[in-house]
Amino acid sequence: MKLAWAGFSLDFSNKTCIMGVLNVTPDSFSDGGLYYHRDVAVEHALRLADEGADIIDIGGESTRPGSEPVSLDEEIRRTIPVIEILAKKVNIPISIDTYKPAVAERALGAGASIVNDISGLRSDPEMPKVVARYKVPVVIMHIKGKPKDMQVNPVYEALIPEIMDYLRGSIRLAVESGIKEDMIIIDPGIGFGKTFDHNLEILKNLNEFALLGKPLLAGPSRKAFIGKILGDLPASERFEGTAAAVAIAVMNGANIIRVHDVKEMVRVARVADAVKREKVL
Repeated sequence: MKLAWAGFSLDFSNKTCIMGVLNVTPDSFSDGGLYYHRDVAVEHALRLADEGADIIDIGGESTRPGSEPVSLDEEIRRTIPVIEILAKKVNIPISIDTYKPAVAERALGAGASIVNDISGLRSDPEMPKVVARYKVPVVIMHIKGKPKDMQVNPVYEALIPEIMDYLRGSIRLAVESGIKEDMIIIDPGIGFGKTFDHNLEILKNLNEFALLGKPLLAGPSRKAFIGKILGDLPASERFEGTAAAVAIAVMNGANIIRVHDVKEMVRVARVADAVKREKVL
């Protein structure tokens, strides 16, 4: 399985790709405020690229549980200057983490080349049109509710089938809007409208999403369920737990892993890849 577009390519047959997280926000759950200022954000992104990131994912609005949305102008102010600088300095794809089509369009015009939409193209009917117009890959994620309320007692009758139905609907929406089938990446949305048990079930059954025939992204990095397993550890102390979750995700079929700690998780993924494929890559 391979993605190729506009001078970029990601070959999932060879290895699991690593998406490095860059939150240019004051309030993200694990690193809020650390990379809020432009120059610091660019420096960190360059470090992620040097450490082996295959993609850099830039977000200007925290989507942690209970978070409030930010204005369109503020999200643009936070993200676009960073993308403009970074696009001239790295030769790997830059992803814009947003559900707002106006932010996506500005980001793509500034040099981003992937859209990562936590709403699975459901938040605004203009988003799939923007993605189709720029002919770039899109990550469509499953979410139940909105970030502000998604963790208020999320209930499913059948977790995996319901997530898959949601993703199928988003895939149809994408294709009907002109997005090519081979430009679609799926994400079951670990931590987005999921209980502790739901997150474990998703990780354990990731390979079921292969039925959708799309590259699969998983984002367990520093999530609360890891902290709970390890005795309610804060996000800053979930490194080893994240490493275990990453290895499990790779073994269970993830093609892209979205992480904060790129250098270390590149190593984790490479070992898991070697075991999975029974060869050194």
